[in-house]
Order: sequence, then C-alpha cells, then structure tokens
Amino acid sequence: MKYILVTGGVISGIGKGVIASSLGTLLKVCGLHVTSIKIDPYINIDAGTFSPYEHGEVFVLDDGGEVDLDLGNYERFLDVTLHRDNNITTGKIYQQVINKERRGDYLGKTVQVVPHITDAIQEWVERVAHISVDGDDTTPDVCVIELGGTIGDIEGMPFVEAFRQFQFRVKRENFCCVHVSLVPQPSATGEQKTKPTQNSVRELRGLGLSPDLVVCRSTNEVTDAIKEKISNFCHVDREQVINVHDVSSIFKVPLLLEDQHIIDYLRTRLNLAIPVPRPKKLMNKWRDLAQRSDRCQKTVAIAIVGKYTTLQDAYASVIKALQHAALAINHKVDIKWIEASDLELITQKENPVKYHEAWQHLCSAQGVLVPGGFGSRGVEGKVAAIEWTRLNRKPFLGVCLGFQCAVIEFARHVLDWKDADSTEFNPQTTHQVVIDMPEHNPGQMGGTMRLGKRTTMFKSNESMLKKLYGNKEKIEERHRHRYEVNPKMVPYFEKHGMNFVGHDLEGERMEIMELQDHPYFVGVQYHPEYISRPLSPSPPYLGLVMAASGKLLSFLAKGSRLSPSCVYEQDSEDEDEFIVREELHQLSKGGSSSSLVTNGNGGTSASEMALIP
Repeated sequence: MKYILVTGGVISGIGKGVIASSLGTLLKVCGLHVTSIKIDPYINIDAGTFSPYEHGEVFVLDDGGEVDLDLGNYERFLDVTLHRDNNITTGKIYQQVINKERRGDYLGKTVQVVPHITDAIQEWVERVAHISVDGDDTTPDVCVIELGGTIGDIEGMPFVEAFRQFQFRVKRENFCCVHVSLVPQPSATGEQKTKPTQNSVRELRGLGLSPDLVVCRSTNEVTDAIKEKISNFCHVDREQVINVHDVSSIFKVPLLLEDQHIIDYLRTRLNLAIPVPRPKKLMNKWRDLAQRSDRCQKTVAIAIVGKYTTLQDAYASVIKALQHAALAINHKVDIKWIEASDLELITQKENPVKYHEAWQHLCSAQGVLVPGGFGSRGVEGKVAAIEWTRLNRKPFLGVCLGFQCAVIEFARHVLDWKDADSTEFNPQTTHQVVIDMPEHNPGQMGGTMRLGKRTTMFKSNESMLKKLYGNKEKIEERHRHRYEVNPKMVPYFEKHGMNFVGHDLEGERMEIMELQDHPYFVGVQYHPEYISRPLSPSPPYLGLVMAASGKLLSFLAKGSRLSPSCVYEQDSEDEDEFIVREELHQLSKGGSSSSLVTNGNGGTSASEMALIP
C-alpha cells in the first residue's frame, strides 16, 4: 500500500481537496486502484449537525455517512464509492479511544495523546486504506489522505504527529507528503511572494514532516524564478515545485499536474507499477471535458431559490450536478442565486428593492431549482417561487425540502387547504401534508435522519423521470431527510393531477412527484446531486436543464440516450421546431394536430401537454 498525504499551509480553503482528487485521478488513469481519506480535526463526530455556513454542504455517502464536501470531490473525480470511515474526525478518534478505555483495553495505563491517540489515527488509516471503493472487492494500491485545516492549527497537531510516526511505520518508499501552499500576488506591487510558503514549509518540517512536493497555489502562473526561490528555501528540487494557478475549469487541474510530470515523479518516488512510456490517450477524457467546458457558447439560466445562498459551498453538489447536466448538452449554466426569504411579502415591506430584484431574477430564469434545507426560514419564499413556476409553466425541480414545498404549495392553491403545512413548521396545522417519520428522534440530532442509499420503485411507465433514467423499474439514490409526504393525503393530490410516480420498496413513502399538464415539474425526496458525475449527469438535473434549454422533448423522443462521450449531439433543433415537425408528421398520417394536445375526455395528459409550445 502506498500513501500520499496532502497538507495545506498559509490559509484554509486553498484547494487541497481538488489537488488530492486530481492526484488520485492521475494515478487511476494509469491503471492503479485509488482510495481517499479526508481528515477533519474538529471534535464533532461527523458533519451531520453542522450549519451549511460552517463548512458548506453535508455530503452523504451510500452507507449514510454524513461527511465533508471534499469526499464529494473524491467520488466525482475518481468515480468511486467511499464509506463513512473514509472521513476521520477528532471526535471519532477520541470516541474510539475513550470506549476502549472504558472497556479496560489499556489495562490500567494512563491514556495519552501520544501514543494512544496517535496510534488510533495510524490504525484507522491503515484499516480504511485497504477497503475496496471500486465495487469489485479489489484492494486499493494507493491511498490519498487529505489533512484538513492548515499546518500549525492546534487541533491538527495530533494528526501531524501521527503521520510523523506513520512515515517510519510504513517505510519511506511507501509514504509521500505533498504540501499545498499559497503564493500571493499583492496588487500594490504585482510581485509574487514566496515568504508565506517558506514559513509554512519550515513549520511543517519543524513538526517532523518534510514535503516531497510543494504545490504552489496562485492567481497567475508562477514564474521560473519563483520556483527556483522556493526550491532553494524549502529543501526540494526545482522539479518538485508544482504550480496550480487559477483555471477556468477544475477539469484542467489534473492536466496541469500531468504537464508538470507529476506522474513520473510519483512513479519513481513510490516505486509504482506504472508502465513506461505511458499511453498518450490516458488523459483524453479529461482533456475533452476541459475543452468542451471552454468551447460552450450557449448558456442556460437556472434560478436556485435557497436558504444558504450567501455561501455557495452550501450547494456544492447541486452546482456540480447542474454543470454536469449543462455540459452534456454543450451549454454553460448561469446560476441566478435567490435568497428564498427575499421573495416573501414581508421583504416587500421592509426592503422593496431587494424584493423586486429577487423576483426579477426569478422571472428571467429559464428554469427553477429549489434545493434542500432545514427550518422554517425562507419556506414561504420557496412556496411563492414554486407557485410562479407552476402557473407560468416554467421547468421546475424540487429536491428534498423543495419537493415538500411543492406539495405544500399545491395543497394550498389547488386543493384550497389554506393552512396546509409541514409539521416541521406548524405542528398544529389541520392539513399535515408533510409529516415527521417514525424513526425521527427529536431528542437526538446526529445521525437520526433517513440517510444513505435507498431504492425507489417507479409505479408509472408514463413517468418523464423514468424515461430520463433509461426506463429502469427501480433506481437507487441517496437520502437525507426527517420528514416525508403524508401518505394518507396522496389520493387527494393525485385526483387533481399531482402524481407520485415513485415510491419506496414498501410503497409507503413518496419519492418522486410529477405534475400533470406541465412541461417539467418534478420533485424528488432524495438528493440526486450526490451521485452525479461529469460523464454521467443526474437524470433529474439533466431533465431540468434540457427542459429549460428547449431540448427535453426531442431527447425523450430519441430514447433518452447520450452519446458515448456523454453529449447530447442533436444541437440544431429546438423545442418549437420539434413540435412543428411532430404535428406535420401527425397530419401526414391523416390525423389532426389537435390530437397532440387533447385526450379523449377533453383534458390533457402530461406527455400531451408537454407538446404545447
């Protein structure tokens, strides 16, 4: 087993996660099996109870682990399935050690940070590094470990000490340290400064870890003179100074590293079984993604009506899923961020400018996404936005809370249940259309939600989402929720055109909703963004982006298939052209174009109504 430790200096949020993912990607395309571990030195057991404003989104794994968003980067880059133990926290380590002490495992010895905590860290890393993440029970060859925070943080000291010992435990030829540091360029002088990196490396070496590679993060490309200076002062060869400057797409980061011969260095340093010379086509997939991302000329505007819009990391996976979907149709996504509370009437009174700006952004969007969240703040704004999309036939996707808000909106304005609400927001409502689940434990917050991968069964062959999923009878998606649609109320909704086309295995929980007679009005209880990949976009997000860009109907008519390079190749025909062509086809068969939009009862079905321009 080979271990690559990625540390960071100067500032947090410098891009360690993307660089660690890119290193893993380069090794994986060389034929190695790669796994990843993220270490978060906070005392929390996991990320489940964090506010999104603290560390961004909470990423959910197949096994229900609530983890740091960087594990989402690892899964997307490496196309692997990680486990809850791939995220180590100080809380987990101390909990394990204290439990062992209570059982008497230490035989009466004084339990200390060294050696007990540091030993526990090393044992955890070694154990998890050997667990397969490829789904084929293959033991990984390389484990990329990201140490969160920055070198010098007091909470990270036990982990640094653990890895100081670990490098001798596994031997030098199996351990490599990559240090990511900032090379700032003050606007006053325009000169790149190396002193922060020098100090950061000096501190790391003072703690017993000497970096094998120094990765310089910068706004612009680092000059040769700066590389030479860092080499001289940081005790590394010039070839071991790697520059990762700001780029237009994260797909370019692995290419930047490859161009600086990092694979050759790692092959020699860790004695990796990588063939020489390497096939030139290894990185073609990533080059194609980067080039397509840069070449996209068209944009699709999607409004995200959320509760945590001031920190975009709170919706990291949502953003990625939209980008993956847009890239599949050769578009760039233009996200219009709307704070849900700005759409509420109280904001109209208190801050009319903000209110009208929010509604202007909503009305100018081609599609609307209402993502998940917790708590009552902004819910009325979400409901208002959903009503507008329903009445104006705008493509809409509701995820988790967004799905529940769509049910609340429909109950209030179509079923005329004026006080319809969720028990999360109004336990006294007479129309509890969204209720808490039996397993919800109000006395214990951490780890008590319905979490992880669950199976959803389609109950209708006419479902638009079923077609987007390739007409599968069942799908598996990741969940994170405490509340669900009240199954007792479902007949009332379906009678008026809101169809729940996907259920859980028992048929009791509503998983997918589609609105009849609407081009694209979809709600899902699960979080499809968690398993979206650059070459395998999430079907609900793909449907939203395609509907917003006028390509959904023609895509469905062609069998809902992307090309092998994950591109929808029919780019010349928009929705109106497709509708006209279909009507002419019907007329040539002796039918009437009106047969496309009316059913035998004088009403309209979802698939028929979708053809009305």
